[in-house]
Amino acid sequence: MPTLNQTGEPATDAAKLQWGKTSSSAEEEVFLEGPRSRTFELRRAFKIFAELIYGFRNLHFVGPCITVFGSARFKEGHPYYGMTEELGQQIARAGFTVMTGGGPGLMEAANRGAKRARGISIGCNITLPQEQKPNSYLDKWVEFRYFFVRKLMLVKYSYGFIAVPGGYGTLDELFEVATLIQTGKIKNFPVVLMGIDYWAPLLQFLRDSPLRYQAIDALDMERLLITDSCREAVEHIQKSALDQFGLKYHVRKKPRKLLFERGPNHPA
Repeated sequence: MPTLNQTGEPATDAAKLQWGKTSSSAEEEVFLEGPRSRTFELRRAFKIFAELIYGFRNLHFVGPCITVFGSARFKEGHPYYGMTEELGQQIARAGFTVMTGGGPGLMEAANRGAKRARGISIGCNITLPQEQKPNSYLDKWVEFRYFFVRKLMLVKYSYGFIAVPGGYGTLDELFEVATLIQTGKIKNFPVVLMGIDYWAPLLQFLRDSPLRYQAIDALDMERLLITDSCREAVEHIQKSALDQFGLKYHVRKKPRKLLFERGPNHPA
């Protein structure tokens, strides 16, 4: 499994064991605690810029993607795991790359399904004190210090977004995408909620409170498809990608070595 560290170089076995375990420095926490010295802020700005370039360089040739958001806590054997694995297979068979957070649980399930269908499987991790470990079904994974950089990468290369059951992180990613679409910062990409029993109470809340009090519009609700059918979810996204955005199936462009670009299966 090709693995990359923060510099874009192959990770050592020791680095793999620590992957996603914790931030490499307490400076990330300090960064969000308010203003610091000009030197600190400038240094941090350069680190953020470097992380952006790192993501762009390594993910430029992975698309078109469908991003699957979901919890790390539902393990193999859980019904949601099986559902998400089937979803990953359906996405890959439709010709899309499966992109997830690269960790265990339902992220692993989606990546596993993609690999079983011989599709391309990508992971974008965030360094955390717990939970996140690389799953074994990734063609490429990249690791980020900053949530906002990681979320940018999960959105930038995708033609559709599917939220399977998850917690705060999944909700954050789901509503980030919904907000970007609502405000016109990204196009009207399809957003699907997989698991009717799990997501129906959330949609009911949105109808009973935000929609009722006109904090959101009816169109904002109509953009969300809720289903238990993996086929329906993927066909909905596929139709949108082909009809609305004119996506065409074609031979992928080759990376340019002179620009230090890397294909989806290149280790570094």
